[in-house]
Amino acid sequence: MKIHMVLATWLSVGVGLGYCPAVLHAQQPAGVGTAQTPKNGTTPADSNAMNSSKIDTPRPQKDAYVRPTEKTKIKNYFFDAYGPYPIVGAALVAGINQANGTPPEWGQGWKAYGQRVGSNYGINAVSQTTRYALSEVLRQDTMYYRCDCTGFFPRLKHALISTLTARQEHDGHYVFSVPALIAPYAGTITATEAWYPARYSPKDGFRMGNYNLLAQAGGNTAIEFLFHGPHTVLSRMGIENKHAAPESEQPTTTPDH
Repeated sequence: MKIHMVLATWLSVGVGLGYCPAVLHAQQPAGVGTAQTPKNGTTPADSNAMNSSKIDTPRPQKDAYVRPTEKTKIKNYFFDAYGPYPIVGAALVAGINQANGTPPEWGQGWKAYGQRVGSNYGINAVSQTTRYALSEVLRQDTMYYRCDCTGFFPRLKHALISTLTARQEHDGHYVFSVPALIAPYAGTITATEAWYPARYSPKDGFRMGNYNLLAQAGGNTAIEFLFHGPHTVLSRMGIENKHAAPESEQPTTTPDH
């Protein structure tokens, strides 16, 4: 089964769905000491304030971690499991499966295409349900929190590491996430055991789960760089990716991975 093409499709969808422009705010320095006011009426403190606008300043500090409410988590779950992204993704991946005849037992035609769409949609639904259910049991916050750092590689590192981590307790410290690890495999193994042709085994489901996990990493990367935040295209359309935490619930500082 050419599962690697599925991953490529998911990443392509993420790239095409939105953008995330950087927003910089000038830092306001405080004047130190006293000085004689020049003839033009401008004090040294005023000059420093004006010069600061010419210097690259750090991103504004975000609020301290606030654990999401049950309402936020439920909304997040339904968006991840049944929202527009799973529908579009399942349809696109089904097109790839149809072209490759995967699995061949399902044949061709609209009926076969519908079967493949339903299969992909079901895999995602089982994966997300597993992740959120186990997160509730272990009291972990598996929403994605964008990095409060700057630079491409630090943000990419944060996105990739967040694939297997979650936030816990009231201070929101990062821990290894069992739900995030198990969920991708739960979806694909369920598919091979429940509705895939009989020749597929749990071993095939595990192999497919590896790509499902990589797709999750790709999704986090897309949220970090492309389609989450108040200035993105999808946010303006009202379909911002809810897997990311609301801006008010972002961490104050970036965890030391």
